[in-house]
Amino acid sequence: MAALAHVRRLLLHPGAGAPARSFYAQPYQAKVGVVEFLNGVGKGVETHAAKLEEAVGGDLQRLLETRTLRLKKLGVPVKHRKLILSFAHKYRLGLWKPPAEPRKAQ
Repeated sequence: MAALAHVRRLLLHPGAGAPARSFYAQPYQAKVGVVEFLNGVGKGVETHAAKLEEAVGGDLQRLLETRTLRLKKLGVPVKHRKLILSFAHKYRLGLWKPPAEPRKAQ
């Protein structure tokens, strides 16, 4: 009986069984550049802005797809690599955007 009620609810309300948010990687337009992204992360990561911008050709999409080994080869310390990768993942999911003004290093 419960299964019948569930099927009826899905037929009457088509969006009821769908997930609230899609976590599939979607192509997005680079609304901010590499420097703005790193300034938004803050915590000293912006010191690597020139090096990373040159390595990825100024393309934010390439920075977001960069893996930890490439960052390591560029000489980015572990703490900063973790921050860059963490914020890149949040940005891809749409959970974080760089603020208008850069964060101060602590």
